[in-house]
Amino acid sequence: MMHSRPVSGVLAVLFAFVSALSVSANGFSLGGQDAFATARGGAFVATADNASAVYYNPAGITQLEGISFRGGLYGLYYDPTYTPPPPRNTNTFHVKNQWAAAPQLFSTYTPKDWPLSFGLGVYSPYGGKMDWGQDTGFRSVATSGSLTYGTINPVVALKLAPGLSIAGGAMVNYVDMETEQGLSASEMPTNYFRFKGKGWSVGYNVGLRWQPIEKVSLGATFRSSATVGLDGHTEFEQYPLRRLGLYPATNRVAHQDFEFPWSAAAGISYRPTPKWNLEFDAQYTDWSSFGTNNLYQQNPPTRSGMKTNTPVILDWQGSWIYSFGVTHYFDDGWRVSAGYAFDQNSVPDAHYSPLAADLDRHFISAGVGFRGKRFDFDVAYQFGYGPAHTVTGSKPSSTITQVTGQRADGTYDFISHAVMLTVGMHF
Repeated sequence: MMHSRPVSGVLAVLFAFVSALSVSANGFSLGGQDAFATARGGAFVATADNASAVYYNPAGITQLEGISFRGGLYGLYYDPTYTPPPPRNTNTFHVKNQWAAAPQLFSTYTPKDWPLSFGLGVYSPYGGKMDWGQDTGFRSVATSGSLTYGTINPVVALKLAPGLSIAGGAMVNYVDMETEQGLSASEMPTNYFRFKGKGWSVGYNVGLRWQPIEKVSLGATFRSSATVGLDGHTEFEQYPLRRLGLYPATNRVAHQDFEFPWSAAAGISYRPTPKWNLEFDAQYTDWSSFGTNNLYQQNPPTRSGMKTNTPVILDWQGSWIYSFGVTHYFDDGWRVSAGYAFDQNSVPDAHYSPLAADLDRHFISAGVGFRGKRFDFDVAYQFGYGPAHTVTGSKPSSTITQVTGQRADGTYDFISHAVMLTVGMHF
């Protein structure tokens, strides 16, 4: 116990940098963990031939000899927008702080003449940061929120036969979440409600890769769900109560549980010649684990209408990501790639959350890379587009502010530009 606080502090600093906007739909997953895979639209489950396979399909690391390292940075400009429904649709709102970045690091080791390979990944599979400001018309539903989710993922892979490998590993996750909403339709007089919490969770991932013939390889991977208990506090202030001396700005010890979803992916890679690689992947994520999440507070201010146990209704739904990628390899070590991905919306209108602002999105990507004797690198560009999605008939997720009558109804759309650089070393 005496060492838990310093360790938590170090890892909090390490993962603070990965609090980036969800650059895909599908809840708030962060799929871009490697520039080569991103340039291929994320279609990498069956190929999985560099150290980032720890994330995409750990069974793929048996293809790597000796020691390899691979790390990168994902830089992003994003622009989600919101237009209120008539008769309020005179303005279009943009989120604040439209720049974000997320790093990742992977390493693998395959001892000579061993059937075992070992890998380690440090990355962020989820993340989000949204700040809509105070004048959107849904401030009592949500104004801002952030999610930092960092994972340490050691894996072991076993080559059962030439072209056939299996793998498994543990995922140790650190989660830091903060949300804020108003308690009335206007920010004046002062009113707000915040929740801040941190916690740890543990899960696992497994993978399978099979290359039955030289030109075809198959891959599959599964990532377990992971339930995290967020311990922290709520912050509350409502001016009329403060003026009467009833409840000044105050904190309450609070707790909230979230079950982050399981996901499964499968892919097929076809290499008509050694110079070409085409792959199609499909991934399903069970976001229905975000159903009703209870917020527990100690001794909440009763005159504010808050309760010890406040249900937060999300009712998200499972969704798919479909991706296709192609790479052409040149004789001198250079390669060029292109890809496309379709990400399905996970957040239904019934309890739509502006903090996720999820919708169907399309991603087009391209990149160039080089692999040398000891070093390699890849650079990718990704353009994201979400056609306008109109939300109607929504209700607030939390009972705290249902009395305001505000809703998240309106039209949402999305554009993003991302650049990713990954460098590697192998020996």
